[in-house]
Amino acid sequence: MHAIDFIQDLAVIMLIAGFVTILCHRFKQPVVLGYIIAGVIIGPHTPPFALVHDEETIKTLAELGVIFLMFCLGLEFSLRKLFQVGATAFIAAFLEITLMIWAGFEIGRLFDWSTMDSLFLGAILAMSSTTIIIKVLGDLKMKNERFAQLIFGVLIIEDILGIGIIALFSGIAVSGTVEADQVFSTVGKLSLFMVVALVVGILLVPRLLAYVAKFESNEMLLVTVLGLCFGFCLLVVKLEYSMILGAFLIGAIMAESRQLIQIERLMEPVRDMFSAIFFVAIGLTIDPKVLVDYAAPILVITFVVVAGKLISCGAGAFIAGNDGRTSMRVGMGLSQIGEFSFIIAALGMSLGVTSDFLYPVVVGVSAITTLLTPYLIRSADPLALYLGRSLPSPMVRVFSLYGEWLRSIKPRGDKAILAGMIRRILLQVGVNLTLVIAIFFALAFFAGQIGQWLAQFVEPEALHKALIWGAALLLSLPFLIAAYRKLKALAMLLAEMGVKAESAGRHTARVRRVISELIPLLSLGGMMLLLAALSSSILPPGELLVVVALIAALVIAVFWRWFIRVHSRMQVALIETFEQNGGGHH
Repeated sequence: MHAIDFIQDLAVIMLIAGFVTILCHRFKQPVVLGYIIAGVIIGPHTPPFALVHDEETIKTLAELGVIFLMFCLGLEFSLRKLFQVGATAFIAAFLEITLMIWAGFEIGRLFDWSTMDSLFLGAILAMSSTTIIIKVLGDLKMKNERFAQLIFGVLIIEDILGIGIIALFSGIAVSGTVEADQVFSTVGKLSLFMVVALVVGILLVPRLLAYVAKFESNEMLLVTVLGLCFGFCLLVVKLEYSMILGAFLIGAIMAESRQLIQIERLMEPVRDMFSAIFFVAIGLTIDPKVLVDYAAPILVITFVVVAGKLISCGAGAFIAGNDGRTSMRVGMGLSQIGEFSFIIAALGMSLGVTSDFLYPVVVGVSAITTLLTPYLIRSADPLALYLGRSLPSPMVRVFSLYGEWLRSIKPRGDKAILAGMIRRILLQVGVNLTLVIAIFFALAFFAGQIGQWLAQFVEPEALHKALIWGAALLLSLPFLIAAYRKLKALAMLLAEMGVKAESAGRHTARVRRVISELIPLLSLGGMMLLLAALSSSILPPGELLVVVALIAALVIAVFWRWFIRVHSRMQVALIETFEQNGGGHH
């Protein structure tokens, strides 16, 4: 009987969604809004009776919709693009989140809501809707424009900060206090996990996909892609992060494979079906009566969302050096709330710290801002022109001087080449160090199981720790040696630049040599202290630590060249993966 009810629900959802989207196309409205309206029509709050019987199953399918939408965003946003828009995205996202949390909290206080309701409202307003923006930009055929890439960058940083906010708010809700160290450790571990996942993923996944693609079977490729997507999402959930983040990350990893265009083509119909169910499921939760009762807060919040995000994201984009028109389009494009906001609102409900009216109010604001999004994006250019004409000339002068100043401080010629070299060396050191930390974290994570296995052979727990920590150190040696060599190259470069012959005289060569030896050794010492602190749970006692260090030194002396060769092969493999796909993005 359950199967028949489920098929009936699916039939009702798809038929009504199909009908409403045809009307939306006729009247040139966003399809997303059509789906939400379809949800309201068939929902339990709309008389004469509910057309959907099994809401739980529909919610499960809606979660699949979020996974596929985030996965497809990952496919469209390569790491190269994130590096290109990094500064703009970070400044805009940081300004937006700070301003919107404050604005949301103040609105809550204005309407005499509880402190928790006000706090959660602030967090809800801080998040723009990734799914709605992708859909609208796709419908408007603007996905590949520069402002769209900046918007995607802001959304990614928002999602990362959003996961930090969720962790923080869960803590506040449970304990009633804010633990600063908890926030930093959560965001730090999350960033570390993302870097490790991307580096390791880019080494392995594109190779696996290239192997599967050799069989020239679309079915085989689709099943492999879906398996990797769900498997990675499961891993991320086991590590207590958001499934949304997992879906995005595995998409970004697959975006570096040669099969990108083929994967996108295969995933599109799957994504469209499940995303339709996701938006209909949002409509199912809307109670028109609550929307009428809370009309005033909904309208005030909608105005604050549009104005606040336009100002904060537009200003962030402008501060980072984009022109007025692009900044305006970024601000207008991000002026809505969506699925991440629903996740935060649902968290407040599940923890029992927010009032019942908050969720429908959030959905109401989301529906209105979703409806406005395409019109806001279209009106960005005329508004930028109007502001350009109507602003007082001294202000326009200040803005143009700021733009000129930003361009003038960008390094040029030899300085730009040198800055590029230093940046590249630091990035390589960072990647190697991240992989080392990941190895230590992984072995610390499984230390309990490894210890049980070792107990069959050796008794003392201190010896278990020494063996586990020693194994982590041995596995890390190729990356530590590579980091040391990169730091040595950087130190030589800095010594050459910093120690001039006219000031150091006949000691120039000696001073340069001391600097080029000292920087890498001190840096390596700092790295080892950091590793000891991070892996304190498996750090062996003093005497055993000395023994492990001596064995490691002996291994380095004997296998130095072999370690360099192994690391070079891995580095070549990583670079090849990026370069093979140089033309893959469209």
